Amino acid sequence: MRPIETRYARSGEVRIAYQVVGQGSFDLVFVPGFISNLDLHWEDEGYGRLLKRLSAFSRLILFDKRGTGLSDRVDSRHLPSLETRMDDVRAVMDAAGSGRAAILGASEGAPMAMLFAATYPQRTRALVLYGGYAHFHKWVMPRERLEAFIETAETSWGTGATLPNFAPGRVDDAHFAQWWARFERLSASPTAAAALARMNADIDVRDMLGTIRVPTFLIHRRNDARVDPDASRFLARKIPDARLVEISGRDHPIWTGDVDRVADLIEEFLTGEPAVADVERVLAALLVTRIYDTAKLGDRMWSERSQHFQETWRLLVGRHGGRTAGTHAELMISRFDGPARAIRCAAALREAAQQIGVASAQGVHVGEIEMRGQPVGLTARVTMQLAAYAGRGDILASRLVADLAVGSGLHFVDAGRVSLDELDEPVPVVLATSEQHLEPACRPKAKSADPAALTARESEVVNLIADGKSNAAIAAELSLSEHTVKRHVANILLKLDLPSRAAAAAFSARHAGPDGP
Repeated sequence: MRPIETRYARSGEVRIAYQVVGQGSFDLVFVPGFISNLDLHWEDEGYGRLLKRLSAFSRLILFDKRGTGLSDRVDSRHLPSLETRMDDVRAVMDAAGSGRAAILGASEGAPMAMLFAATYPQRTRALVLYGGYAHFHKWVMPRERLEAFIETAETSWGTGATLPNFAPGRVDDAHFAQWWARFERLSASPTAAAALARMNADIDVRDMLGTIRVPTFLIHRRNDARVDPDASRFLARKIPDARLVEISGRDHPIWTGDVDRVADLIEEFLTGEPAVADVERVLAALLVTRIYDTAKLGDRMWSERSQHFQETWRLLVGRHGGRTAGTHAELMISRFDGPARAIRCAAALREAAQQIGVASAQGVHVGEIEMRGQPVGLTARVTMQLAAYAGRGDILASRLVADLAVGSGLHFVDAGRVSLDELDEPVPVVLATSEQHLEPACRPKAKSADPAALTARESEVVNLIADGKSNAAIAAELSLSEHTVKRHVANILLKLDLPSRAAAAAFSARHAGPDGP
């Protein structure tokens, strides 16, 4: 893609960096959240996808707020008011030749967008607020938590330490975590980050909400990890004729989660027409294969076996009619036209892993993906999480995979439900088993798992696993630490001779009484 030109607008004595992309029939100004960096945004798959979607139907005007990214820093001893920072929007619009625009405010950018709409209604075509709020301490974090956040920023800034505060669902995504650490470093210094946090803590625009007189649309994720969804519900009640849509997900940044869903909603509100279907998206079965070293082989031997498996992976995916779609560390992603091919390939890969001497775990899911490039978005992330949830040797698939594979000769056993990031409800999952005609005539009798072997607390834990709850959710419900829950899970698997949490969930379901566990 041709590099986007960055220019500077003068707002008082401060220079504000901005970019303009797209040639739509109206202008859309994007007011970003806590930190931003115009150049770095385009390097992240989700952020780039969002900006491309928005610029497809508008002339999109992007800028870094004062104090962050490519714009001038602020004096930490004399922090500017929200009114001063809000006027940066006007300065950027003037520099970009925009007389009237729709304003999109995300997170901390939402109060600035609201203030601009109330102050300059003649220049505001419409107002879109994502994950916004009117009062920082009420809906984002109380004063004591703010001080702890600022201390973390001042001591660990640039390492990605703030990621759990914004996108807990992406903490285990090594590629995204590395990008986030760079995002911190290139968006603000530790001193600047602390100054930005203190500026945001002063935000309180509750008294001016009733003065907004432009069409207003709000979007908020139901389980938002940073901004309480009640913040947008309050805005919807106080801003005249505002409309709120709540979507699934807990990761807060606008460019994470189901980005296409967010873009679809914004496009329909601003254009009056539903978003045009993306013809370059197709329904496909994704297989994510994870290998890991359980035998402590040593770096050299592990590297050799890992490389051998990746070569075998490419060969087997091709033989089963699939396409390799990329790798993330020890995760290998492949796509297939149908779920039966994906499951059969997974079975072949499991056998190959055993022969090579590495441990494998695999996840399979069906959904829409891009025809070109490496799969990204919700379908890819769900499949990766299934692979991460699967135990050694497991092929863990969503129930949808089993439903679509009816008549294929494949067999599945129910494995309960698992809670996945960005989805409101636990997902029904199944374990793929060998096809019946391939089963040996005589099999060694497996050790019988006895529910009586579990303590009362372990029984509680295994029942909550069957309900699809994560370790964190179980810890919260039972008032335990996550470490204690992990220890209980390990004991449960050992006592019942089970390979994974999914198998434990299936065990609990099989031994439930007529009135439940």
